Amino acid sequence: QVRLVESGGGLAQAGGSLRLSCAASGSGFNINRMSWYRQAPGKQRELVAVIDHGGSTNYADSVKGRFTISRDNAKNTVFLQMNSLKPGDTANYYCNAGGVMVLTTKYLEVWGQGTLVTVSS
Repeated sequence: QVRLVESGGGLAQAGGSLRLSCAASGSGFNINRMSWYRQAPGKQRELVAVIDHGGSTNYADSVKGRFTISRDNAKNTVFLQMNSLKPGDTANYYCNAGGVMVLTTKYLEVWGQGTLVTVSS
């Protein structure tokens, strides 16, 4: 069984920074893509940033130039460095991992439990 555990959320002031981490545990799962999503109250979940196994990244327009996604493949961990935070960044942030189960070759997506980021003005 694969499990994602996020950490690093909390309260920040506008203009401040936070760093989120997400570690994948378990075996038999070859992770390709790791992503961060967020969901603000009353809004749909949206993709924030994605990184593939080779390190290629993509960002939502709203966070480009402020957020940086990175990963440590050896530790199956993904990070989200969030700088110049805005009150509009307030949301629950969810880690997502997509990959293939080794035994079944079935594609699988796994979600973390979420971590709350609150940015005060």
